[in-house]
Amino acid sequence: MPSAPPVPATRQPAAERVYAHVKQGVLDRRYEGGTLLTEGELADAVGVSRTPVREALLRLEVEGLIRLYPKKGALVLPVSAQEIADVVETRLLIEKHAVRKAVPAPAALIERLAELLERQKEEAGRGDLAAAAVTDRCFHAEIVRSGGNEILTRLYDQLRDRQLRMGVAIMHAHPDRIAKSLVEHEQILDALRSGDAEAAVSIVCRHVDWFAHLARGDVR
Repeated sequence: MPSAPPVPATRQPAAERVYAHVKQGVLDRRYEGGTLLTEGELADAVGVSRTPVREALLRLEVEGLIRLYPKKGALVLPVSAQEIADVVETRLLIEKHAVRKAVPAPAALIERLAELLERQKEEAGRGDLAAAAVTDRCFHAEIVRSGGNEILTRLYDQLRDRQLRMGVAIMHAHPDRIAKSLVEHEQILDALRSGDAEAAVSIVCRHVDWFAHLARGDVR
């Protein structure tokens, strides 16, 4: 019998494509804070009409990434001092608990963290700061996920976009920070390997607290 023809891949709805395009642009700093985006420019960039652009921008405004100005466009919001302070506080509450709970660390967690650390080193080495920020975030999320608390994991995952946006912005503004971040990740991994929960907590606090001083002003 002749084989059935392949089923064509379902294309994403237009509004979803615009949403993904703008969101990724904000996260990787193609659209930096203060950039004014117009419906016409975005429609041309994605190849859609203006109606799905409006739908996507409304969704992004709810998420706090842009602010809409009627008849003008959408302003990409800078990372604010208050946002940094709020994310740091929430991260510390979750990550201190999670890293303490991770001890004694199972072999699978140690292996996964080591793998992520090597990947981040490679990304940093070739100057791919956006990828390094994603892997940085994955390293911490893996520790949180290892605790098995689904509510905490979901709460932490809600910080994802804010963490990525801040991570890329900070790496660009402070290029020396990536080397320090890699050292601190190595120290967290060593503390977990040795089963020293308090050392792991101390390093996590130092690692995350570094962002706190940035709350004195916007990251540009």
